[in-house]
Amino acid sequence: MSPDSQDKYDEDACSVIDSLEQIGSQWRLIVLHDLQEGEKRFNELKRSTDASSRTLSRVLDDLQELGFVNRRLEEDAPVATYYSLTPKGRSLCPVFDEIEAWADEWLHATPTGEDPAAVAADGGSTDEEAGDGETSDSERETVSETAE
Repeated sequence: MSPDSQDKYDEDACSVIDSLEQIGSQWRLIVLHDLQEGEKRFNELKRSTDASSRTLSRVLDDLQELGFVNRRLEEDAPVATYYSLTPKGRSLCPVFDEIEAWADEWLHATPTGEDPAAVAADGGSTDEEAGDGETSDSERETVSETAE
């Protein structure tokens, strides 16, 4: 790698790492994903995310400080706190959509990491199941034992 391309790589890697440091914790991702549905009260988020009150409070404070989440206090009786995504937080919605599409294609359909298109073209069988057209020694032995 040339020094110039190494610098570019370092810059690209740094922006990815910096982004993941802001949004990459498990609870932050869960809360951001959950708020895509719209504004929610603290207790609604607590139920839907299954986070403890302490964890959820810390995560919401962090996300608010980083500019991903708005906090709105409703002072009517009973007092309620509402959370919603800021424009910065909403800008992650397409990212979540892409991650979900990737997961549907690669994690659920092919847990072994095979190319989903190749598996589909093969009729859903794996390379081992499809075989390569050649009979192995163990297969020959099984066939000859069955024939006897």
